[in-house]
Amino acid sequence: MQNPENSGFNQSRLIPGMLDPLLLFKERISREQPMSKISRRNFLFTASATTAATLIINGCSSKSTSDNAATTGSSGSSPAPSPVAAADTPEVTTAKLGFIALTDSAPLIIAKEKGLFAKYGMPDVEVSKQASWAVTRDNLELGSGSGGIDGAHILTPMPYLMTAGTITKGNAKVPMNILARLNVNGQGISLSEAYTDLKVGADSSPLKTVFAKGKSEGKEMKCAVTFPGGTHDLWMRYWLAAGGIDPDKDVSTIVVPPPQMVANIKVNNMEAFCVGEPWNAQTVNQKIGYSAVTTGELWKDHPEKALAMRADWVEQNPNAAKAITMAVQEAQIWCDDPANKAEMCQIVSGRQWFKVPVEDILERSKGNFDLGNGRTLQNSDLLMKFWNDDASYPFQSHDLWFLTEDIRWGYLPGDTDTKALIAAVNREDIWREAAKAIGQEAAIPKGTSRGVETFFDGVKFDPENPEAYLKSLSIKKA
Repeated sequence: MQNPENSGFNQSRLIPGMLDPLLLFKERISREQPMSKISRRNFLFTASATTAATLIINGCSSKSTSDNAATTGSSGSSPAPSPVAAADTPEVTTAKLGFIALTDSAPLIIAKEKGLFAKYGMPDVEVSKQASWAVTRDNLELGSGSGGIDGAHILTPMPYLMTAGTITKGNAKVPMNILARLNVNGQGISLSEAYTDLKVGADSSPLKTVFAKGKSEGKEMKCAVTFPGGTHDLWMRYWLAAGGIDPDKDVSTIVVPPPQMVANIKVNNMEAFCVGEPWNAQTVNQKIGYSAVTTGELWKDHPEKALAMRADWVEQNPNAAKAITMAVQEAQIWCDDPANKAEMCQIVSGRQWFKVPVEDILERSKGNFDLGNGRTLQNSDLLMKFWNDDASYPFQSHDLWFLTEDIRWGYLPGDTDTKALIAAVNREDIWREAAKAIGQEAAIPKGTSRGVETFFDGVKFDPENPEAYLKSLSIKKA
C-alpha cells in the first residue's frame, strides 16, 4: 500500500491522545442504510473492540504562528439577526475552516463574505487559505486548539484516508466527518502545448505511444496530481488507464499543489496535470497548454470536494456543525443562481482569496469552455454545480466509489470495511437536518445512493456490487 509519507509531504507534527473511534459512530450507525463492503474483514476494528485510534485532543489554546493566517472576509454590511431557534443555538461562535484556491471553495468564501455564518449564529468563523492539501491535512491533524483548523474544503477521499490513518503522521487514525458535498464537475485534465497537435480528448490512448517513446529515450514522463488518493489523482488514473496507460508503470505520477500547476507546465516540468478550476482555464488563457477534458466528460455530475470537519469537533458542537452546514448550503444555492455568477467570480478572484484574474474563472463557471485546442463547449451542463442536481448532498454511494478506487490503486487495503468507514465519516444526517432548517426539505434525496453510475468508457459502477466493478478493470493494483 502506498503511503504518502513517501511522497515528500511534511508530516512532522505530532498527534497527542488516543480514543476509540467506535465512540464516534456507534450511536449513529443504526441510522445508516447498508452499503456494500469489499470484504468481510473489519478494517477499522481488526483486533478487538478495544482497538484504538488517535484523535487530536485540543489541549493547547495557542494561536497558529504558521503562514496560513486566517482570512476573515467581510460581508460589507451587518447580517440580519440569526434565525436559529434557541434550542439550536451553536455551542460556539467560531470555527477555523481551511480552503485551497480553487473555484469549488466558493461556498465557504461566499458564506463568509455574505454574512451567512453570522446569520446562523457563528459570526466568528474564519476561512483560512492553505498552501496545499498536505498542509490542510497537517492542520486538521492539529485542530484549532493546537494552532491548526477544525474543518476544510477538501478532496472527498481525504477525510476517509485520515480516519483510516493512511495519510497521517505515524498512520494515526484521525476521525473526520463529511457534512456536505461542495460541488460536482468542474475539474480538468490539461496537457502541455507540446501535445497540441495530438488533440487528445477523453480518449487518452494517443499518448501511449508518445509516452513510451519518451520513456525509451530516458525522459521521465510526468503527470501531476494534487494529492495521492485524492480526487484529481483518481480522475487522472482513471483517464490514463481507460486509454491503456498504466499510471504506475508507463508514467511518473507526481504531486503538485493546485496553485503551482500552471507555473510547472509553463516550464515543461510535466506532460499533463489534473486539477480544479481556475487553473485549467488559466493554462489555456496563457497559451501554454490545453484541456483534454473537463472531468464532467469523464463522468457527468461526478462528486468532487467536500465540507469536512474533525469528528471530535462535530461531537462536541453538534449545533455549530449544523449551523455551518446551513450557511454553506445557503451559499451553494446563491452560487448556483446564474444572476450571481459574475459577482461570485469577482469575489473569489480577490487578493485575499485566489489572487487571479476574474477572466480565468468566469466563463467556465457559466459553462463556456474554450479548451485551447480548437474545441469549445458553450452553455454546457458540465459546468461546476454547487446545489443544483443534488450537488450538495453527500451520497454514500459516491463515497463508496472513492473508497473502491483507492483500494484499486493501493491507497487502502483490499479488506477495508467500507460500510463501517462510511458510517463513521459520512454525516448525511446533519445535511438533512440543515436542509430542513433552511426550508429546503424538498431538495433532500429519497435515499443515500444515486444508483448505478456510468463512465465515459461505458464502465458501470453499481454501489451494490463494487467487487464486480473492481474485477472489470484491467489496469489496477488491487
